[in-house]
This record gives sequence, C-alpha cells and structure tokens, in this order.
Amino acid sequence: MTLAGHIDSYYTATANRELAFPPLQRDLEADVCIVGGGYTGLSSAIHLREKGYSVVLLEAERVGWGASGRNGGHCGVGQRNDQEELEALVGMEQARRLWQLGLEAVDTTCDLVKRFDIDCDLKQGDLHVAAKPGHVAPMRDYVEKLQRDYDYDQIRCVEKSELEQMTSSRRYYGGTLDTASRHLHPLNYALGLAGAADGLGTQIFERSRVTRYSQNQSVVVKTDAGSVKARYLVLACNGYLENLAPRAARRIMPINNYVLATEPLTESVARSLIRDDTSMSDSLFLINYWKRSADNRLLFGGGETYTRRFPRDMKRFVRKYMLRTYPELQDVRVDYAWGGTLAVTMNRMPSFGRLDGNAFYAQGYSGHGVPIATLAGKLIAEAVAGTAERFDVMARVPSPNFPGGTLLRWPGLVVGMAWYAMKDRF
Repeated sequence: MTLAGHIDSYYTATANRELAFPPLQRDLEADVCIVGGGYTGLSSAIHLREKGYSVVLLEAERVGWGASGRNGGHCGVGQRNDQEELEALVGMEQARRLWQLGLEAVDTTCDLVKRFDIDCDLKQGDLHVAAKPGHVAPMRDYVEKLQRDYDYDQIRCVEKSELEQMTSSRRYYGGTLDTASRHLHPLNYALGLAGAADGLGTQIFERSRVTRYSQNQSVVVKTDAGSVKARYLVLACNGYLENLAPRAARRIMPINNYVLATEPLTESVARSLIRDDTSMSDSLFLINYWKRSADNRLLFGGGETYTRRFPRDMKRFVRKYMLRTYPELQDVRVDYAWGGTLAVTMNRMPSFGRLDGNAFYAQGYSGHGVPIATLAGKLIAEAVAGTAERFDVMARVPSPNFPGGTLLRWPGLVVGMAWYAMKDRF
C-alpha cells in the first residue's frame, strides 16, 4: 500500500490501513481543539473523548505524516535522560515520579494497542550496547542503581562474550538488556490511534494547516478555510510548531534524522544481526538505533542534519552508519531511506507547559517520542479535566530556552553537535 500524501518509506509501503479525513472548510465549536495529528495529538484526542469532551483535531498534512510515522519505532522505558541525571536536575522525589511515568508511558502504549486492536508489530525487548570500552562500567553501575534504588528487575547487564552470541557485530563491548521495553511499526501505530480517535467521535481534519490562533476566555483557531472555537487548545506540533506559538517554540530545536530499510534478509542472516528480535541502540551521543522488521529487513537509523534540507542521497547517507555496525551487509541492497523532523530540547527532556491557562503543549521528545508522546496525551486529558498533578510533574522539569531564541538557536546547536560528534569519534 502506498499512502497518498505521505513520503515514500518502508512504513508507508507496509501500512495496513488507509484513512482519509476532509479538510476543515467551515466554522466549528468544540470543548478542545488539537493542532497536530501525531502521537501527542491522537493520544490526547482518545483520552479526552473517553472523558466526554468534544474534540476537533487539525492536521496540516496527513495523520502520522510527521515524525510519528517515520521514526525508528523504539518504545523504551524511563525518560530520555537517565535517573542519575534526573536526580541531579529535580531531586530524588521528583525523579522517582518521573521514573514511574516513564514506565507508565510504555504500559499506556501497550494498553492502547491492545484495547483498540492496533496491528503494529509490537515486540519486546531492547538491547543497548556500549560503543566504547569506557561506557561499560557506567552501564553496570546504572543497572545496579535501577535495581537497588528503583526496585526495577527487568534490566540486566550483558557481557561482551554474551553480546557476541546476540549480534554478529563486533563493534561493541557489552550492554544492557531491558525486557520491559517494546518496539513497533510506528506508522501503523499512528494510523491505529487515528482510527481509534475517529471511532470515539473525534472530528479529524487533514490538510488543514493552522495559520494562527487567538486566546481569551476561549480559543479561536484559524485555518485558511475555517475556524474552531474551543474552551481549550492542545498544541501537538513538536518539530513542526514553527512560529505558531513563539513562547513554546523557543524551548525546542527541529532537527532531521534518517532511517533506511534493507531488502528482506534470510531468517539466518536476520537472526545473526539481532538474535532475539529486540530493538538495539548504541551509547554514542549521536545515537544509532536499529531493529528487524516483520519481514526480516534491517531498519537502521543514523545521522542527523540541522537545516530544512535532507541529504540528496539518503540511502548513501545512512548506509555508512549501518556498515560501521554490520560490515557484512556491504552487498545487501537498500530498498528505502527516508528522513523526518523531530524536536530536541537543551537538556533532552521533553517540554510540557501551558500558555495563558487554557492552552497546553507537549514537545521536544528528543528521540524518545513513541512512549512519552503517547503518555503526554493522557496527561493533557487529565489536566484539561482539572487533575493536573501528573502533567505538572512533567511540566516542572526545567526546559530552558535555546540561547538566541528561534532566530539564533541553529548556530549554537550546530557547534554543540559538532563537539559531541567529535567526542563520539575519538
């Protein structure tokens, strides 16, 4: 299946449903207007409808068109930053709450898949590998910390000798195996969420780019052909927020990341790459991540760029990262390569917040968006309903503006990323 209006990717080629929603061409009223048809917006719609709110969702392109339909499909437990960093950032009590929310994020994803019978190749386990010898000891210490301080028993260390039985790559020095983490087909998950939101009565409009909104006691959201008047607004745009809400936009930086899909591999070759069909990722700051598809392709993500332009030859761009991990795939054909725009924050923790009381946003997932964006929708629905304690746990995490705001954030990010790339290499 090729989905009209979506980019060409392995995910669109293997989408298992096609949904079509009209553009907004009239004036509507609702309890809540959601801007953005990715995980955050769709999860918000589902949870708000289950609480009885009327919901209109506006998507500039197609539901799942952005990062929600293009990412690596990893759904890991915890937050984007580890617990030691969070304890230093917000203190032990808040770090414990964030840990529990991180666990709940994966559980919420799995619950939605089960409740709405979403066919998205949901699988179990993540193998995180040490790219440098010096990364092994901190990994061991972190496993001990989670087991000791957080009573978490679903992660263990993997020594180099065992790792060599789990993957054919000889680039890595050990790792950790987390059996509570999951991975999935991200676009089919997004389309499943859209089908669930639609079935619950959400009014969804595609190709309905929001041009502006005004905010007083109520919110009025404008597109070129219509408007929505609502009591509450949810901004679920992430890397595509642009100038719609400048105060929120200053906290994030859009970047581009890339994924390839090889030709289908034999069962024996696929098992040699990832024996247990887990997702995998490495410990570099500019992370590489990979997994097997349902039809035994290798889906490999690597490389970032920081302008609006994608590389001219994305297959070649990502392939060099794949071959560093699996040089034996030198002669394997790459069938698909694509890019997507996500948003990062200064400290790599997501940015949750309110704008003048009746507008909520969640963004800046920094590569951890499958579970946390799904959870964000649940927490936003709770906050709209008047129970904001759990939303505020996320909103209280410091989320500094990028220096220079939206105008000057790009040069600083490029310099910073160049520094980390150098550290990764040497």
